[in-house]
Amino acid sequence: MALEIKAIPTLRGKEAERFVKEADKAYQNKGKTDFSKQVKIARAILKKANML
Repeated sequence: MALEIKAIPTLRGKEAERFVKEADKAYQNKGKTDFSKQVKIARAILKKANML
C-alpha cells in the first residue's frame, strides 16, 4: 500500500527570516566533536575480541 506524499510547508515572512537567522547562527557556531574517548573504547573492545 502506498503512502500519500504530503506537501512541505513553505516558510514566509518573519518565520522564514527567523529560520535563516537561526540557521546562520548554528552554522557559525558549529564545533568539532571529540570522539577520542569513544575510539579508545572501541579499540579496546576490538582488541579483546582479537579483531585488531
